[in-house]
Amino acid sequence: MIAGAVRSGLVERFGSPLYVYDLDALRASQADLRAALPEDFGIYYSLKANPHPVIARTLREVPAPCRAEVCSAGELRSALEAGYPAGEILYGGPGKTAVEIGGALAAGVRRMSVESLSDLRRVGRVATAWGVTVECLLRINAQAAPSVTSIRMTGTPSQFGIDAETLPEIAEDLLSTRGTRVVGAHFYPLSNSRDEESLVAEFRQSIELAASMQATFGIPMRHLDLGGGFAAPYAAAGDHPVYPKLRMELARAMDVSFPGWRDGSVKAYCESGRFLAGGCGELLTSVTNVKQSRGSRFLIMDAGINTFGGMAGLGRMLPLSVDVDVARASEAAGDVVRASEAAGDLARGAEPGRATLTGPLCTPGDLLGRNVLVPDLGEGAIVVIANAGAYGASSGLVNFLSRPAPAEIFLDGGEVVAATRQVNSRIDIKDDI
Repeated sequence: MIAGAVRSGLVERFGSPLYVYDLDALRASQADLRAALPEDFGIYYSLKANPHPVIARTLREVPAPCRAEVCSAGELRSALEAGYPAGEILYGGPGKTAVEIGGALAAGVRRMSVESLSDLRRVGRVATAWGVTVECLLRINAQAAPSVTSIRMTGTPSQFGIDAETLPEIAEDLLSTRGTRVVGAHFYPLSNSRDEESLVAEFRQSIELAASMQATFGIPMRHLDLGGGFAAPYAAAGDHPVYPKLRMELARAMDVSFPGWRDGSVKAYCESGRFLAGGCGELLTSVTNVKQSRGSRFLIMDAGINTFGGMAGLGRMLPLSVDVDVARASEAAGDVVRASEAAGDLARGAEPGRATLTGPLCTPGDLLGRNVLVPDLGEGAIVVIANAGAYGASSGLVNFLSRPAPAEIFLDGGEVVAATRQVNSRIDIKDDI
């Protein structure tokens, strides 16, 4: 945990709201995930969680480095800036346009995940025009869903993935589309699973389905992306879960379905965003006003859904049930307490109570949390939202109401090594467009 005095000094230096990322914590999360997977597995970092080049570069430079998985031209630029070789980047997403595909090919990308036969054909047409062949992973929407927990990403009608039951009808077309070469499959059945049994069951089903696709339809499985689903707390205190059986269970499933995979005939990957990046970041936001309204207390802060809107971006509307740390912005600013620890608050003479945390925007939807337990804070207090390294800064509605974007700083060994700020888009009126 970053000390309260350090936080106050960072806010004084860089302003508020402020994202602070600890690169040592990022490396530790990568080491934890690496240890949870079989030795021969690779890891894709999903830049959608946090596309900042400093985050991506750090995960490329760790032992057993991650590869990059991107879903937009902007994420591709970040991955390239972070030093990922274009030929090893996996480019996915359900809405790839011809222009976007052409831009990726121009940058050197040669591997894409496709979500449908029409998506594959679009990739093939652009690749043919460029005179290249794109290696394609077929993203599969499996029929069955062994897990009933977590966020479901498969087993229902979806824009994501080829419905598994349609493979008998389209397999030949998938394998013969000009400009493409199918080299494997891509699965992503669930998200944010704390239940190890459910996670193992989903991975096992994906491996078995991939083997069946190869045996039944002759679809090659040289490159197998099993997706992720690894959980991490979001905007709340705590650590990511440990998966002690996952390494053994994944290896066992691969041994059964793909004997000899360890010799490199099948290269297996998992991918992760939130597990890797979530715990390395926190959001510091200052209280600008304290208001009582008809028996309710409101803490109005300088960060709202423009700064931190990740849950809305994931289809689950705010407000969050945040658990905050509170650093008092006073002469005793080094005193840091966890808001949920009421006993600690009382020991410091601060009466704990419930408050609604709001942002500065002129909309009633600008809420970060209702009935959050916090000490009796005043103007200038620094509220710390933990585990905001994933789906944080890049998930906010940054252009809404045209407020300044937050700064983002990066600590390595406790020292600031980088500081950046997004530039809000603006409208330029040109007569010649």
